[in-house]
Amino acid sequence: MIRHILLSLLCLASGLWAPVSAAQQPNIILIMSDDMGFSDIGCYGGEINTPNLDKLAGNGLRFTQFYNTGRCCPTRGSLLTGLYPHQAGIGHMTRDYGLPAYRGDLNTQCLTIAEALKPAGYRTYMSGKWHVTPVTKTKDGEPDRHNWPRQRGFDRFYGTIHGAGSFFDPNTLTRDNTLITPENDPDYQPDGTWYYTDAISDNTVRHIREHAKSNADQPFFHYVAYTAAHWPMHALPEDIAKYEGKYDNGYAPVRDARIAKLKQLGLLPDHWTPAPMVGDWDKVKLKEWESANMEVYAAMVDNMDQGIGRIIKALEETKQLDNTLILFLQDNGGCAEGFGRGKLVGPLERPDKPTLPPMDKDTLQTKMVPTQSRDGYPLRRGNGVMPGPPETEIGYGKNWANVSNTPFREYKHWVHEGGISTPLIAHWPKGIAVGIGGTAPTPTPHGPLIHQPTHLIDIMATCLDLAGAIYPKDKTPIEGISLKPVLTGHNLNRPTPIFWEHEGNRAVRDGKWKLVAKGVKGQWELYNMEQDRTESNDLAAQHPDRLARMTSEYDGWAERAGVVPFGSWRKQERRPKLKTTGKKSFDLKPGTLQSLSLQIK
Repeated sequence: MIRHILLSLLCLASGLWAPVSAAQQPNIILIMSDDMGFSDIGCYGGEINTPNLDKLAGNGLRFTQFYNTGRCCPTRGSLLTGLYPHQAGIGHMTRDYGLPAYRGDLNTQCLTIAEALKPAGYRTYMSGKWHVTPVTKTKDGEPDRHNWPRQRGFDRFYGTIHGAGSFFDPNTLTRDNTLITPENDPDYQPDGTWYYTDAISDNTVRHIREHAKSNADQPFFHYVAYTAAHWPMHALPEDIAKYEGKYDNGYAPVRDARIAKLKQLGLLPDHWTPAPMVGDWDKVKLKEWESANMEVYAAMVDNMDQGIGRIIKALEETKQLDNTLILFLQDNGGCAEGFGRGKLVGPLERPDKPTLPPMDKDTLQTKMVPTQSRDGYPLRRGNGVMPGPPETEIGYGKNWANVSNTPFREYKHWVHEGGISTPLIAHWPKGIAVGIGGTAPTPTPHGPLIHQPTHLIDIMATCLDLAGAIYPKDKTPIEGISLKPVLTGHNLNRPTPIFWEHEGNRAVRDGKWKLVAKGVKGQWELYNMEQDRTESNDLAAQHPDRLARMTSEYDGWAERAGVVPFGSWRKQERRPKLKTTGKKSFDLKPGTLQSLSLQIK
């Protein structure tokens, strides 16, 4: 108690923390999956077995209009900082384009949630995928750790710095600040097969139990960033077996069942027209292979849900569940990329025995696509290669991604609803069931629905609000608003629209209206989201005044956030000034972005 009084006085003096007692501060666990569609999990319409997420939803809240940014790196930059990704320096991915909004490296003008909560007395942990900094080396050959989790506010870290890789031997696997391999990590050696999703779950459980044992007088924040169900389609045989034959009849039966369940759950009103199905099962030549990809995808999601169940059990056994806010969401919509599909690479069938020398236990995996499994099987990818084993590298493809995103249009990369719509489950027995200054919605068998539009930028604001932490004035002001009113049964009063831009795909959500366009040259489309959230009836020609007003809102935001037309840095880099100065990066003066935008247009 004395410790918390002293800490409170210290933080008040430094202007970093509003006075909230330690007893009121909840633990916060932020769980995010990777490359999953809106209707994949059970409580959002899917057939995949997710009983633990469904239970959290049934005893908590489900948000129907929560948004991400449509791609992994921008989503992580936005989620961690409460800013739009461009403001955090992650306007695209982790490549440096020389512009402040496109450095591909989380900047120092923002704080991560971990950095913001530490002055409020929180212990901070992370397990899983980081992907907000490039993987580079310093002049002496050591990894450049300047923006790794331990350097951005996390007390403990277990996971990967890079974004994608094998689930059996991921590249950049790291414990705290040390690169490791699955085989040389003394702190985690499972009884069965080492599998990254299990490793993320199990190390989260470890952090929770260690915290309860050694730091029970402090609240904690834990960021759990799964790579499931991002390609490659890797899963454990026992999980794949659960879905054998489930997808043998193709896309339409699965999609139709999801549409029916979405309607039953209150997530798809009858007056919305589901986006068209893109796959034609009759034209699929390798049906067994195509259905196997979805079987493995489902197994990956299933395994993640099992791990979430172990996390919940650890909270229960350490008596921390009641005052822990658990939030679950996804980083973007289903992925239509053709990764690993097409031309055959390597043998179609797995050899009877390894054909390559095995990797030493201390040899680090440095490749996103390994040329072999750690035990010596050669890489296999391409049409007909059955997914699942460690040496395979395949994605589930556009047609299944279309099913994952039911009932919405488009995919990861785009900012139509299929690319940016995610479930958000909020579970907090002490906060939602009882309410903090308000009354929570009445629970239902499936959990109450929250229909107010919300976004990643709101997560940081929510954490600050619940923790009683104040964001420093010398950093870029956060963009989001706290979801605390919603958690306690009240309405949000969002003062400004929500904005998106990724690879020239751009959008504005202002109340019931959404403005959206595909690509730098794409025409603006306008939709009434109450009548038509599946974006099937473009109203741009019918509402020219609203179109003009929302276009102006977007332009103003883009200027403020540092957005430029995608690829325009290439023209900037060719200018004689840059060639004579030799600069590879440069700072823009006020108004330069607007001028550049006009030149490109």
